[in-house]
Amino acid sequence: MKQAKEPGKPKVRRARRPELRLPPLTAWPGGPLEPDGDYDSVRFEALDLSGQDAGGARFMDCALGDCALDELRLTRARLLDSVLAAPRGVGAELVEATLRDVEVTDARLGGTQLHGAVLERVVIRGGKIDYPNFRAARLKDVVFEGCVLVEPDFAGARLERVEFPDSTLRGADFSNAVLTDVDLRGTAVLDITRGVDRLSGAVITPTQLLDLAPVLAAQMGVRVLEG
Repeated sequence: MKQAKEPGKPKVRRARRPELRLPPLTAWPGGPLEPDGDYDSVRFEALDLSGQDAGGARFMDCALGDCALDELRLTRARLLDSVLAAPRGVGAELVEATLRDVEVTDARLGGTQLHGAVLERVVIRGGKIDYPNFRAARLKDVVFEGCVLVEPDFAGARLERVEFPDSTLRGADFSNAVLTDVDLRGTAVLDITRGVDRLSGAVITPTQLLDLAPVLAAQMGVRVLEG
């Protein structure tokens, strides 16, 4: 008799990463950004863009390097096939913005507002982002690689094929989020304060499950007492 084959391990679909090949770029000549502006193949280097309003603007095949983004308004802006290197600042507003085929490296950001934003084929590598607001955002094929996220808010967000290799998540909130093929196994630190019950669709390691057990028990109203 043939022995029945053991079922294989369930596969986790990997995130698709952007394949960026920027064309020759033209240096930004200066001056403020404009709402609904159209920026194609432009290099923004070591600029202070703080407080400017580029809501609804389109950035295509652009590179931003070492720019200050404090309270920069990018509401409903579109960042396509672009690279952001060492962006820094507090309170940048990307509410309902679209980031597609984008790479962000060594960010130093705080309070970034991405409520309702759409991120597709995005890599965020290195750096530290404090209190990012991803509420009701849609993340598909997104990789947080080797970065630190402090109290990231994913409440009500939809995450599909999202990975966190070598990243630190401190105080993460997944309340009412919907997760599909989200790989948390490679995180350096996994600290979830809310929304542990929404991890259906995520993959974790046995060790991470034990670490999350107290939060899971509290979420379920289970009291754990020594005998």
